[in-house]
Amino acid sequence: MSDATAGRTGPFAGRNVLVTGGARGIGLAIVRAFLEGGARVVYVDHDEALGQAAERALREAHDGVLFIQADIGSFASCEAAFARAEALLGPIDTLVNNAGISPKTNGRGLPVDEIGVEEWLRVVDVNLNGLFYFSKLVVPGMKRRRFGRIVSMSSVAGKAYLDVCALHYATTKAAVIGLTRQLAGELGPFGINVNAIAPGRIDTEMVAVAGDQANAVYVAQTPLGRLGTTREVASLCLYLASKEESGFVTGQVIDAAGGWLMT
Repeated sequence: MSDATAGRTGPFAGRNVLVTGGARGIGLAIVRAFLEGGARVVYVDHDEALGQAAERALREAHDGVLFIQADIGSFASCEAAFARAEALLGPIDTLVNNAGISPKTNGRGLPVDEIGVEEWLRVVDVNLNGLFYFSKLVVPGMKRRRFGRIVSMSSVAGKAYLDVCALHYATTKAAVIGLTRQLAGELGPFGINVNAIAPGRIDTEMVAVAGDQANAVYVAQTPLGRLGTTREVASLCLYLASKEESGFVTGQVIDAAGGWLMT
């Protein structure tokens, strides 16, 4: 990837962004929105075929995008991906911790006594440890440059009980909130803002697994009366990643849930 920024325009021109879990759903919408805003973007995903397909589609309209395959739950894999990202893109000034999984059986999470230990550990690896890994990797450079933005994806399930979600998902999404606030406190003196988004029911493949009937119930409980869109979450992410508009916002967890639960 060329390191030239000449000709790139938009509010994020000159910015280098890394998005985890960027091959589909909310992550892909975030990648696309940053590209439209003039940023150059590397996105990391475990699904190589899906990641490559998304990259080909994105490059039809944008030249500043790169896909890197990695296992978010492995520090060695994250470390290699991050090194390659900075080698090809340059210093990363914005990290979006979006990767996450929510295993379900027949559209619902299993109860605690039926969750396998391997499944529990995998969800913790992807949903929580991966955030720590990439944050640990990106922070030294941000500190040196006295600027950075970190946006992590939590969930309303991390703030309130949802019977459709399993214990491992809710637990890790609650932990993301603690991680966000701790990082915000540590890194604020270095000009690094850290925030999180807590989506509600967003129209993605993950939400579709619950089924139309279940989602209709949640829509009925939502004051805005519909599922959210990935673009709406992406727009909130770009606000939190902005240099000036959200310059005095850090340590916050903002719901994108249409008023559902109002956590």
